[in-house]
Amino acid sequence: MPSTIFKISTVIWLSLTCSALAVGQWQSIQVDTDASFRSLHLVDKNIAWAGGSKSTVLRTIDGGANWQVFRPGGNLDFRGICGLDRQTAVAMSAGEAEKGAAKILRTSDGGATWKEVFATAEAGVFLDCIKFSDPSTGYVLGDPIGGKPYLLKTTDGGRSWSRIEPSVFPDMMAGEASFASSNSNISITGKIVRFSTQSRVFISNDEGKSWKVYSTPFEQGTTSGIFGLYFVNKRTGFAVGGDYVNDKADYPNIARTADGGKTWQFTQTAQPHGLKESIWQVGKKRYLAVGTSGSSLSSDGGKTWQPAGDAPYHVIQCVGKTCLAIGANGQLAKWKN
Repeated sequence: MPSTIFKISTVIWLSLTCSALAVGQWQSIQVDTDASFRSLHLVDKNIAWAGGSKSTVLRTIDGGANWQVFRPGGNLDFRGICGLDRQTAVAMSAGEAEKGAAKILRTSDGGATWKEVFATAEAGVFLDCIKFSDPSTGYVLGDPIGGKPYLLKTTDGGRSWSRIEPSVFPDMMAGEASFASSNSNISITGKIVRFSTQSRVFISNDEGKSWKVYSTPFEQGTTSGIFGLYFVNKRTGFAVGGDYVNDKADYPNIARTADGGKTWQFTQTAQPHGLKESIWQVGKKRYLAVGTSGSSLSSDGGKTWQPAGDAPYHVIQCVGKTCLAIGANGQLAKWKN
């Protein structure tokens, strides 16, 4: 399939700084697409994949200096993507299954061709997030069906998928679901698989065989709650969120756990105020959180937060100190310390 390569622009977006904090800056990357991107995965510091609307997939193999644009076909919204290596990626399409939107595609030739590996027309299915724990094992989270979580699993690198038996999950509450906003609802550390709804975190210690659920201080709402979940290790994790209708209002937007997700407490409200959709570690005690209200940086393990730029991004991912963020209208950037 044809691809187009675009070079990084020379435009620099300087972040806000404070006197005691060397914040860094976002370096804007120009890609010739107006697609909205809500999924991003860094394989390593050089290789990254991104999934967007209008059936758009991006790939870089040189740390973001150049990007290829692929359009597998149709009018799908790839709100989830995982790159397994330079040549292999699995893309998840969000949308109503009844309208043919709940699909998973896989490429093994660097994005040139794509094979449909999962599709369903089952009423109510809406896929939200995809994550892999290793090159063989992956999970796709969808909206609940029949009062139970809808979670798919693969053990062959995404070539085939099957639903985890619903009976192994605790019941879901009325109106409980996950937001397909940043491909950040699932977080995996070793054999521990976790996923978030608006106000709770489901946890499996045995790769999906059994589950428990724990509450967070986020309140469940149709437009509000947890938008992203991220665990640094087996014990330390963060949940970020807010309200996408009131995405710049002043409210608690980051919660932290130190016991693997059993208990949670809000941190200092991240500046700028408003919705945070994704968070990642960028250094030993440094974290970046992004959302439509802008970026926030913590240098004390997530306890306090400072502004780090006002550009709106949906998702961030880092490998070491290499961080990329992406959002609407093809807005893509690389963090420079």
